[in-house]
Amino acid sequence: MIRDELHLKAPGNWMNDPNGFIFFRGKYHLFYQYFPYGPMWGTMHWGHAVSGDLVRWEHRDIALFPTKGYDRNGIFSGSALEKDGKLYLYYSAVRYLEEDAENIHYAPRDRYETSQAVLVSEDGMQFDNWEGKRQIIPVSREPEISDAVHTRDPKVWEEDGTYYMILGSTWKEKTGRAVFYRSVDGINWEYANQLRDSQFGRILECPDIFRVGEDYIFLGSPMYVGRNEPGYQHHAVCARAEFDKADCRLKLLTDCRYIDYGQDLYAVQTNVDEAGRRVMAAWMRMPEPVQAADRNPWIGMMCQPRVVELVDGHIFFRVHPNVENYFQRETEEREGLPQAACRIQAALSEGESLEIGGFRIWVENDAVWTDRSRVFAGLKGHKLVSATPKLSGRYGLDIYVTPNLIEVFVNQGEYVISSVVYGLGSGLQGRINKVYLHS
Repeated sequence: MIRDELHLKAPGNWMNDPNGFIFFRGKYHLFYQYFPYGPMWGTMHWGHAVSGDLVRWEHRDIALFPTKGYDRNGIFSGSALEKDGKLYLYYSAVRYLEEDAENIHYAPRDRYETSQAVLVSEDGMQFDNWEGKRQIIPVSREPEISDAVHTRDPKVWEEDGTYYMILGSTWKEKTGRAVFYRSVDGINWEYANQLRDSQFGRILECPDIFRVGEDYIFLGSPMYVGRNEPGYQHHAVCARAEFDKADCRLKLLTDCRYIDYGQDLYAVQTNVDEAGRRVMAAWMRMPEPVQAADRNPWIGMMCQPRVVELVDGHIFFRVHPNVENYFQRETEEREGLPQAACRIQAALSEGESLEIGGFRIWVENDAVWTDRSRVFAGLKGHKLVSATPKLSGRYGLDIYVTPNLIEVFVNQGEYVISSVVYGLGSGLQGRINKVYLHS
């Protein structure tokens, strides 16, 4: 059985969006978009991993796979809900209207349609893909309500006895929109409301809305919002929000900003952990597969779990306490690192820099900058230099390093820069305060 620590990685082949992230019957469950036949995007299944602490993960068998006419071409992203002691897995079901004869995993010209479905599991470990599924929201035939193709990624939650669903969608592929449904039993749903917003790009994916204290926070992944620079055109964003449960009216109170300024991070989903903290998982996009001794070539991983907090109106993404506790052994070693996973603490001043195996971090013009050009193995067409917004003179760094991912938490999660890397060397240079290894 394949196991991962710190970051859940594809168990071979392809991984993307986190799905069904939940604490259920004493275990964390994280499902994910999975193509089991090769390290490339294809007909989606749901992979499945479980953890007791959000740090050590054990991969299980494939949980969801196509069996119905409405989901024959993909089990797309969705969420999980505990109800009556059972695990309800909500997902977007895809059926192609046109097929490429040379590649059945691809729909030419986006000729497909999407509906919403649920699979109910009695114990969260066994999944009846033959009798346990049910289509709950058919393909939309009313464009003013939602789009027949691009309406997906149901996030479902219960509040005060009512069930709510937010879906990502589009209006004529010009403006992204969030679409809301409501239910009294989690099975029978009625349309409630929607929000179209230019900040949702042309298509909104993976929307999530939740309360932190008395405030609501919106997270989502709008498509086609990239700037005129190398890299991805689809990005994960956050904003403070208002949500009126009576009529499912969503209002953004602040402009959307990036969740992660490295911009490899996409497709976020949150969950409440066993201590009641709001925790986020997200997909780290990777341009090339990685060869590994313990699994087939793999591509795609998750970031480490991050606690979402609101402080003086600013959304923080902090290191989860379980990750901090994973690194307890302080070391004076510098030359051999970071070939093993490590945590590095530093506090830079304007003009100062440090280097981690060829990955450079520095402070310039009141922002923290990173440069991965020396550790990205010559890959072209991707963002290599990243920076935070201005920081008002505070530059505390908590840096988590593994062979294929570096996560830089600035000022205890005020901003984060995460960077996929491929050619990380050894050695640490610069004014580093402390280095910790797993004990």
